Amino acid sequence: MDLNWQALDEEFARWRDAGRTPEFWWRDDDATAPTAPLRQLISLAKASGVPVALAVVPLVAVPELFTEGDARVLMHGTDHRNRAAPGEKKTEFAGAESDAEAIARLAAARERLARFAADRFLPVLVPPWNRFRRTLTARLPDAGLHGLSAYGPRAAAQAARGIAQVNTHVDIIDWHGTRGFIGEQTALRAVLKHLAARSEEPTGVLTHHAVHDKAAWAFLEQLFERARRGGARWADAAALFPAAA
Repeated sequence: MDLNWQALDEEFARWRDAGRTPEFWWRDDDATAPTAPLRQLISLAKASGVPVALAVVPLVAVPELFTEGDARVLMHGTDHRNRAAPGEKKTEFAGAESDAEAIARLAAARERLARFAADRFLPVLVPPWNRFRRTLTARLPDAGLHGLSAYGPRAAAQAARGIAQVNTHVDIIDWHGTRGFIGEQTALRAVLKHLAARSEEPTGVLTHHAVHDKAAWAFLEQLFERARRGGARWADAAALFPAAA
């Protein structure tokens, strides 16, 4: 079925008719430096009034990154290095590394990121490639982390005791094809799918500023405007991860 922006307007109307307010949140991954695309992202967030949470790679990020804007800062792994064995899917947290080693690595990275980001930092882990060993989840507090954000509908509001989980559901980049914007219909389909599920989890929009093309930026501008007109709310990450704030 062909989808257009009217379909989103109609979905927002159904939410209003039910007396509910659709809630979104925006996570942008792979921030390391104050580049032109990052500045464009921050400018868009300011102009649209939509709060963005930056998933920053802590051991790669330069101090100058934290002079740009006032976005919340999440922790995007430690170094975003693929440690998977040959034939395995990409992951920073491969099985060959012990849980103790991984937690120690996370704790050191958290300390660096918290020092640079100061009060903008939320101790929430965003695993690179959205993959994380389950055995590590309950031990995240040992590394000073109290939230988890990956991709796809969450199984529960807590990934483990004391670990809030809020995921993203709409990735606007075509990673397996053009590595540019995934296309308006595909992106809208993902938005509508999550909204139609009437989940208690906010609809998470996932972006990667470094690879955005003109179509990706245009889609975000239109989405923010349609959401505003439709009465949707964009949540601040600090409100979604209250135990971590």
